[in-house]
Amino acid sequence: MFEVTIDTPSPRAVLKKVFGYDHFLEGQEAIIDHIIAGCDALVLMPTGGGKSLCYQIPALVRPGLGIVISPLIALMQDQVDALHQLGVRAAFLNSTLSMKQAHEVERRMIQGDVDILYVAPERLLTPRFQDLLQQAPLSLFAIDEAHCVSQWGHDFRPEYIQLSILHERFPNIPRIALTATADEATRQEIRQKLGLTSARQFTFSFDRPNIRYRIVLKKTPKIQLLEFIRWEHEDEAGIVYCLSRKKVEEMAEWLTENGFTALPYHAGLDVKVRQTNQQRFLKEDGVIIVATVAFGMGIDKPDVRFVAHLDLPKSMEGYYQETGRAGRDGLRADAWMTYSLADVVLLRKIMESSEASEQHKQVERRKLESLLGYCETVQCRRQVMLGYFGEELPQPCGNCDTCLDVVDTWDGTVISQKALSCVYRTGQIFGTTYLINVLRGEDNTRIKQNAHHLLSTFGIGSELSVAEWKSVFRQLIAADLLSVDISGYGGFRLTSKSRPVLKGEKEVFFRRDPVTKKKPKRQKPVTISDNPDVQKIWQSLRELRREIANEQNKAPYLIFHDKTLMEMAGKRPQSLEELRGISGVGAAKLDQYGDRFLSDLKRFGNGD
Repeated sequence: MFEVTIDTPSPRAVLKKVFGYDHFLEGQEAIIDHIIAGCDALVLMPTGGGKSLCYQIPALVRPGLGIVISPLIALMQDQVDALHQLGVRAAFLNSTLSMKQAHEVERRMIQGDVDILYVAPERLLTPRFQDLLQQAPLSLFAIDEAHCVSQWGHDFRPEYIQLSILHERFPNIPRIALTATADEATRQEIRQKLGLTSARQFTFSFDRPNIRYRIVLKKTPKIQLLEFIRWEHEDEAGIVYCLSRKKVEEMAEWLTENGFTALPYHAGLDVKVRQTNQQRFLKEDGVIIVATVAFGMGIDKPDVRFVAHLDLPKSMEGYYQETGRAGRDGLRADAWMTYSLADVVLLRKIMESSEASEQHKQVERRKLESLLGYCETVQCRRQVMLGYFGEELPQPCGNCDTCLDVVDTWDGTVISQKALSCVYRTGQIFGTTYLINVLRGEDNTRIKQNAHHLLSTFGIGSELSVAEWKSVFRQLIAADLLSVDISGYGGFRLTSKSRPVLKGEKEVFFRRDPVTKKKPKRQKPVTISDNPDVQKIWQSLRELRREIANEQNKAPYLIFHDKTLMEMAGKRPQSLEELRGISGVGAAKLDQYGDRFLSDLKRFGNGD
């Protein structure tokens, strides 16, 4: 491995020589200086905001070994591969290593031959590893994905709670905890559980302006997903999230049958199958992963062009984190979701039937209600999402479906009273289909058997179609005016909020479901220029990158990111010195790949 040596290891010198960048992103330098000075930090930064540099550079500047606690093997391997490409002495310790390999890493660690070591929290907490830490010169501890400490989150890892031991045993070693998603309650929990009460907090905007957020009503989800990918993301990498393992496999098969390279990923698959599918996703172009939430945390593939949800996530945090896996390179990406009343009912049933404490259920209810409010909003989605995380966006974003196609509202107070009254008079045991049939006055044998055709609510809602009534019930649940009775068969029950509506003391306004439009215009893949010459260079550079990646059995983005290739294609450097000036071309990559990329660029001339 080519190793980079830096005579004066200042943060800016490391940034340029190792990573190939001239400037820090907003806030990075302040965090780095704070850690180098030996102080603790809690960093709240969005995915794609450059969190890794906030601990990698201090680990290379401060003398000793930087320990990075990471929850996933995939993340460790990806990060270490990327650092090796940059000439950094990095390693990991996890279950994929043989005993001999692990001992070799431990030897290098103690002798000072490793600058950055990635380790899982489970291993870090073992007495053996604690003893090793006592023998090694340490520069810092970085706790990545720090929200895993929260018992209220969907990524909870009990081992994270024990990481306060680092401060107790190594009080003079600075710690940096990082997360891309955390509401105020989770932030406080991170501080408390990790012993970071005196740490300086660095908070950045959670906005990802390059991501377009869209939610559509679930009608024929397979067809809807197929059309979305085919019209807007042909031959591009993406992630499709489903709630169940069965659905994951069905959707992967469906997409494959329709000409896409789609691979399943869930915890029930054989470990080798999961690893193979994940590696194909990382290394090949245009692969789609269909997965449960088991996939994704720590996946740092920069060119994921879309994330699609076929089922409703459990919380805004989960939704934000999962959609945040798109467009990490800063280029255009889509977060697309389809959902229905059935999704809401199912999640409510799962939530209420869990064995969690009532306190935990209450937290989960609030989180789900926030997400439902986001789904049904008529406001800018980005404003609603950022507001959830305590951030204000002054103006609508102009890059979400509610901004691009303004949604109408209508006064649903009377209709709500009819629906709630029908739920009450039928005994609070029936679901959507039955209630709609009663409200619409359908000639139904079951209704007659129950004598519900004699009720005052029979036929009082005939002015609405079945689809419109489904929209009403969906929004009543979203507004917490109805709950799902899981002790029975999923029937609806009134809530404490229903009474003021029934008495006419509170108005209800509904979102008018948008009318399905004609097929959209086919969206061009992400590119850099309408100039055909520039596009030709761009494609040639991508082919060269793929060739090198195949030779090394590495993911293409580890060679160079798309943004770096785009800049090369635009500027057409004609010498190694000019190539050095391209963002993302550090010393090690210039040494390894400079001549080959320069040779390819010279075929096209300097553009004069």
